Amino acid sequence: MSKEQQSLWENPILRGVLAIVLGFIIGSAVNIAIVILSVNVMPLPEGVDMKNLAEHTDKLTTGHWIFAFAAHALGTLVGAFVAAKLALNNRMKYAYAVGILFLFGGIANVISLKPTLIFKVIDLALAYIPMGWLGGRMATKS
Repeated sequence: MSKEQQSLWENPILRGVLAIVLGFIIGSAVNIAIVILSVNVMPLPEGVDMKNLAEHTDKLTTGHWIFAFAAHALGTLVGAFVAAKLALNNRMKYAYAVGILFLFGGIANVISLKPTLIFKVIDLALAYIPMGWLGGRMATKS
């Protein structure tokens, strides 16, 4: 690595932006992988697919909602961990930034899919900011 490349990598602002972007991308990949796994483990009800899911949320079982929560929580956890690991300073701030990005996605999700009230509360309260905190803590402790 050249001296110029090394100095770019050591720039806290550039590194912080990269940490958030990579944390979000990797966390999103984890989220998607769990969603794909979930429909293979627990197929959607007959007549329901990912394209018309919003119209048929009443047909989903508790298991489907548990997988959805796991996808959201674990995607956020991994993304926050990655961001905190890559950041040069204020690592928890970057973990929280990823948690907040995922929270915005979660809000959009509950608006568009209209899940049950209990799922909305559990998902929005536990899957994003707490997992951002936990991912950041895990990254700063290891």
